[in-house]
Amino acid sequence: MALLGTLQTLKSQVCDFKFQRAFTYIEKLQDKNSAEYKTLVNTKVGECNKIVLDENCFVLEQAYITKDKEDCLFESHKKYIDIQYMFEGDEIMEVENVNNLLIETAYKEDLDYAKHAQSKNSSVLKIKENELAIFYPNDAHMPCIKIDENKKIIKAVFKILVNS
Repeated sequence: MALLGTLQTLKSQVCDFKFQRAFTYIEKLQDKNSAEYKTLVNTKVGECNKIVLDENCFVLEQAYITKDKEDCLFESHKKYIDIQYMFEGDEIMEVENVNNLLIETAYKEDLDYAKHAQSKNSSVLKIKENELAIFYPNDAHMPCIKIDENKKIIKAVFKILVNS
């Protein structure tokens, strides 16, 4: 089941050691004096930088413009758990059990990615700056949806190996 909240809240709820590396990195992203903060804050729209944290975890630091809901699709993963940390901006994300959705693009193992059609029954989450959402393999999620207007988002998406 997807989880949503601040770093402090989720650290108290998620006790699995495999999340520790990502949580520590998020703490660095919240420190305006850290090299990690200074790098991410300067990310330009369209950039996506992969940083390997260890053999079980990497982060994709990215910037983009939010979209209208009709331009978005659900995505799901089998090998990795997603932690989506909202560094700058806020957006809507929807979540639905992957078994309740129609497949648009079949699962591609090399990308650990499948696309799914939209759903009228999904749950809607508003993710604000400095909040994060954790999505497990059964949680198809549709990020990048604008709230009121299309705007720049800077996000760090952590990928944590399920079987680590």
